[in-house]
Formats: sequence, structure tokens, C-alpha cells
Amino acid sequence: MEKNSKIYIAGHRGLVGSAIVRRLRRSGYENLVFRTSQELDLERQDQVEAFFDQERPEYVFLAAAKVGGIWANSTFPAEFIYNNLMIETNIAHASYLFKAKKLLFLGSSCIYPKHCPQPMKEEYLLSGHLEPTNEPYAVAKIAGIKLCQAYNRQYGTCFISVMPTNLYGPGDNFDLKTSHVLPALIRKFHEAKVNGDRFVEIWGTGSPRREFLYVDDLADACLFLINYYEEDNIINVGVGRDQTIRELAELVGEIVGFEGDIKFDPTQPDGTPLKLLDVSRLTDLGWQARTSLEEGIKRAYQWYLEHQSSDSKLESA
Repeated sequence: MEKNSKIYIAGHRGLVGSAIVRRLRRSGYENLVFRTSQELDLERQDQVEAFFDQERPEYVFLAAAKVGGIWANSTFPAEFIYNNLMIETNIAHASYLFKAKKLLFLGSSCIYPKHCPQPMKEEYLLSGHLEPTNEPYAVAKIAGIKLCQAYNRQYGTCFISVMPTNLYGPGDNFDLKTSHVLPALIRKFHEAKVNGDRFVEIWGTGSPRREFLYVDDLADACLFLINYYEEDNIINVGVGRDQTIRELAELVGEIVGFEGDIKFDPTQPDGTPLKLLDVSRLTDLGWQARTSLEEGIKRAYQWYLEHQSSDSKLESA
């Protein structure tokens, strides 16, 4: 991308979108366009096409999405599949109609089968059954991948699909019902410390293993890929290392300064047992994550302390 290229970031106020904006500006890209959800409803095709007709972005980062943890996915399955399908379909089609040079679609590691071989290679997509608790969201993201590939084949577009692992960092959602595990743990341990609680209770057994990527590292990878990656195949973005939820909880508790006990509730769902991405394809291209999990959690906790009043929001366009 040229420094003066017009770049549209869909979902610029969410966890991923705001990190992409920060990264672009840090690299000297200033011709950025975006709209709030009040200004532009990405689920309305007519509004999206009118926006693209007016702005004519050359590059598009499709980071807008409805996201959440196990409780949110289980409670609002229709919203998770409908909202995400509409957003990605409208933006991809408008990018084609108004001749965007390149689109980067952000998927998710939940696209892979529940019992996927570890680490998860890109070619394992659609090789088995999905995790039931987030299947509607995963199906929507898989549809987005196939949409990009179909447009590339039929229309000669340059739409690439990036699959990040579990994300966290500044701008995250810390609502205990709708958030993902790491921000939920940060808030739980913080509130327990403030309240003087003797223990913190966590869903599941603590045995599932998870990989976590600091969101500013993902933004760096997105800038790298939109400049240097043009293949039709999806590409994973992660750190290539994981840990158990129990180990994660112990680390968060230590960083937050909680001195009580940790209890697990095995009657609650664990979700996918193993979820580690194979990032060799991206590493071979010359990119790797820089932020350690400990340092990333410290930064995320500091952000939470400074923004507690907005901890109930969902990431949405």
C-alpha cells in the first residue's frame, strides 16, 4: 500500500479494528476512513454500497464482527450467524463492485474442527465437526472464507483470509457474560482482589489448552500480509505456543495481585480441548509475534484499570 492509499477499516472501534488503526497510523498511513455503527449499518446492503460508492476505498480491513465467549455464543446463536454473515457479505460484495485493490478478511481459529490434529494447519479446515458451543459463529466465518475465495476465482479480486488465534489486549470486552476467557479472568481476579474474596471460581476443568496473541501483534501481521500476501489459501496468525486454562488463570492471578485460591467448576463446559495454530506458513514468510503472554496481560490489565466504565461492550462494527 502507498502511504496515501485510501484504507477502510470496518469495525475500527473494536478490539482488532482499533489495533489496526493504531498500527497503520504508526506506519504513516493517514488516509483512513471508517464509520461508527450509528453512521453505517453494515448489515444493510444499500448503506454499505452507498458508503463504498462515496468513499471508494482502495484497501479494506474487514475486522467488524459480533464476537463473544461460550455464554454469548450459546445464548445468541442466531445473532452470531446472521450478523456476521451479513457484515462480511455486504463488505466483500461492495469491495468487488467498487474495485477495491485488496481486502483482508479476519476469520477465527474456531473455524477448525473440535478434535483437530494439533497444531492446526490451514488444510485441516472442514475436515471434521465443529465445536457445538460456537458453531454458528464458526460457520459464518467459514462462509466468509469461501466467499473471498469464490470472488477471487470468478471476478479476479484479491481477497485474503487471515485466521488469528485467541486475541486479547487494549479495547477488549471485559463483560463477564459475553467476553472471552482471558479478559474475563482479568476482571474476575481484579474484582476478587478489590472485594477481598478468598477464592475465584472459573468455568470448566482448567485442562483445555489455549494459545493467545496480543492484538497489536495481530495488527502488525495484518499490515505485513496486506502488503506481501496474495494467495487464495487462508493463513494462520498466532504465537505457536499454548498453555492450560489453569496455567493461564494462575498467571493472571499473579499479575493482578490476587492472593486467594482458584476453584474450577467441572459442571460447566470446557469448549474445544486443544486449540493451537500451526503458524509455519506465516513464519516462513518472515513474520512472528513479539509480545510475550506475561507482558501482554500486564498491558491488558493496565488498559482495563483505565477503562472500567466501558467493560460491558461487545466488539461490533
